[in-house]
Amino acid sequence: MNEVFRKIEAEGDYLQIRKIGNSLGVILTKETLARLNLKEGDKLHIVEQSERGIQLSAYDPKHAAAMEIGREIMDEYKDTFRELAK
Repeated sequence: MNEVFRKIEAEGDYLQIRKIGNSLGVILTKETLARLNLKEGDKLHIVEQSERGIQLSAYDPKHAAAMEIGREIMDEYKDTFRELAK
């Protein structure tokens, strides 16, 4: 894990925790925001990877799983939903 961190840091992609008002936060560079297609107000989800590792992602795995369940239900009961919509 340390090797990965050093590689990322050497490339210039690391985040530093800073004081923002009464809180702590991280600042993303314009380049990082553009590469990840993020803008102000977008949400990043924290996915725990290991004991001290996390992944920040615009993709919410819990939401994706719920949507997949919804799609399966909609597909299974599509005739019922079609009749209810009339």
